[in-house]
Amino acid sequence: MDLLRLKELLKERGITGKEFAEAMGVSTNTASNLINGKSFPAGKDLKAIAVYLDVDIRDLFYSTKDSQGRPLFVEMEGKYIKVGELKLDRLDEGSVPGPDEKKE
Repeated sequence: MDLLRLKELLKERGITGKEFAEAMGVSTNTASNLINGKSFPAGKDLKAIAVYLDVDIRDLFYSTKDSQGRPLFVEMEGKYIKVGELKLDRLDEGSVPGPDEKKE
């Protein structure tokens, strides 16, 4: 599952990928990559997308409450590269040793 609800939000509003691209000032290819979860927008772009769609920025994202894992990306040379998966159920208190604790 993608992190962003962009495709869903655009569909709800009857906005095409071309219209979205024009409004955001990006190519249709870039817009398609964003819509289909192949790339992730920068923070300032997230805000612009939220304003354009007239939603709270938090509404751009799927909830992580019920998720077993989410893709984890790093930015390298302006591109986002998937490096693994974040397992949210492993982040409970005590699962990661603190700086003064030994890892068992």
